[in-house]
Parts: sequence; C-alpha cells; structure tokens
Amino acid sequence: MNTENKRKCRIAVDMMGGDNAPFNEVLGVSLALQQSDEFDLILVGNKDEIREVAAGKGIEIDDNSIVHATEVIRMSDTPTVAFKEKKDSSMVMAAKFVKEGKADAIVSAGNTGAMLAVSTLIIGRIKGVGRPTIGAEFPTIHNKPCTVYDVGASVDSKAQHLLDYAIMADIYAREIQNNPNPTIGILSVGEEKSKGNTLVFEAAELLGKSNLNFIGNVEGRDIFFGKSDIVLCDGFVGNIVLKLGESFLKFLKHKLTVYANQSIFNKLKVGLVKGALKKALSGMDYQEHGGVPLLGINGISIIGHGSSSPLAIKNMILKANLMHKKNLINKFKESFSSNE
Repeated sequence: MNTENKRKCRIAVDMMGGDNAPFNEVLGVSLALQQSDEFDLILVGNKDEIREVAAGKGIEIDDNSIVHATEVIRMSDTPTVAFKEKKDSSMVMAAKFVKEGKADAIVSAGNTGAMLAVSTLIIGRIKGVGRPTIGAEFPTIHNKPCTVYDVGASVDSKAQHLLDYAIMADIYAREIQNNPNPTIGILSVGEEKSKGNTLVFEAAELLGKSNLNFIGNVEGRDIFFGKSDIVLCDGFVGNIVLKLGESFLKFLKHKLTVYANQSIFNKLKVGLVKGALKKALSGMDYQEHGGVPLLGINGISIIGHGSSSPLAIKNMILKANLMHKKNLINKFKESFSSNE
C-alpha cells in the first residue's frame, strides 16, 4: 500500500507563461514560499526579467533556483511550433526537468495547447492510459464540488477513454478532494438509460462492469445541483460546459452593473448584497483553485489560465505539492497496471 510521499516536491515553474509574466509568477512564487516550505522550486525563465521584478517588489529569490531560458512560448504560437521550434523555451525546459526526473511537477499559466503538447510528448503518458484528461471543478448546492472530465485535453473520446478518465477521477476525488466514495455519471441528454449517443451507451456499459460507483446518466442541469461528484464527457462537450460556466460570473457582474446604474437606490441595493454575493459565489473563482491538473501524465502537470493572478499561481504550486504529497502518480500507475 502506498503511503504519503515524504520527500520534498520539486516543482518547475514556467516563469514566462501567462499574460503578465514574469510579474505575476514572481509574486505567486513569493506567496507560495511564504505559506509553505514543503517544496523546492525551479524557476525557469529569463533570469534578468525575473531578477528585475523581484528587486522591484523587494522579494528575495535564491539566484541558484533560477534556470535561464532564452525563448518564450507565446499565446499565439501553435502547439506544434512551440514544441518543435522553441526547445529553449521556459515551458519546454520545465517539462524536460520532469521527464529527466529533476522535477516532480511542472506548473504553467502559458499557452494551454502547448502545455498539453509538451506534457504529453515530453513527459509522456502513464502506461495503460489511452489519453490524458483535464477536469474542472464546479461548485454545487452541497459542500463539495462536481468535477467534469474531460474539459478540453482531447476533442474526441472513445468509451475506453471515458473509463480511463473515471479511474483517474475516482482516485483524484478520494485523495485530493477527500471524497471517500465519489459517484460517477455520464453527461447525456436525459437520465434514462435509453437516452444518449453511441459514446454514452458504450461507456455506460464499461462503467457498469467496473468497480466504480457509477450511477448512470446525468444532465447538464445536474452539475450545479451535485447529483454526481464526477461527470464524464468528451472534451468537445466538456470544454463548452466549462466556458459557459466561466462566463456566468462576468454575465452576473454585467447585469448587476446595468441595474445599479439605473438609479442611486439601485446602487445602494447592489452595494448591500455585493459582499454576500462575492462570498457565496467564491467557489466559481478560478483563482481559488489555481490551475487544473492534466491527469494521465507520468508526472504532475498543472495548467493555469493565461490571466492567472499571483493568487492563482500560488494555488497552482500548492496543488502540485499536494498531488506529490499524496503520491498520486504512483497510485495512478498501480491502478492501471492492475487492470492489464
């Protein structure tokens, strides 16, 4: 039986990823180090720029922890270009540290497609995993999230892939989300067994034969109501669900602003409930979750928003450390080796 990993986690941070790099990365690293000393950081990026930001903010950074990278993968770069033509980029170099066993995790708020590519092609998949997956946590009416897999690692999925997602999602829920017996559903157009497409029918058959806590079909409206702890779908559908969910807070903010601008009385009413609304909807703030892990990779890979704030960067680092502490990669490997 695997116990928790007692060795310090070594985390390679892509300091040049994100819309405001390396400023947010430097501040996020500082916040993470203030909160915990359980990990060692390898800061991969332009050494002069990192030093300049740190000096300007009065932040002390061990110069020996910085690994100079001469190139940057931009948000406009295609994954193929990023992987093949920018071998000295901070992202590629950070992924190589994981591949070579010099780091346990890579954390980046850079180009998502490039992160998927370098994680899969450089670090590689766990044996037995057909495709890696990304899960996104949605708040529910209960005191626990509903996590949707896959939300964009792959556009198309086969039934076996959904079973793989479920196996990893189950382990992640138990170890990271402290859910001892997570329920698993498949996203469909109706809760009846007769509703769905070929993927839903085939995946349901496989899941029904597994030892997982499979409850059948769930609908889109069931996500926020927490009918299932884990919801499975292909990445095409999942990414649409994710982007719709992410847009809700901006939509709500816009509607409240329009309402408040109609009169001084409306401004007062919105002001009275603003604090309560912010606290109630905090579970939908991506900064609190940091980034999302790419499960199925032979190492820890945390992918963040391009607009990740220092708080989000800090939480990405802490999430990587927790996954290492829980020995998650080895637990994935054991699960898939036992299924061979």
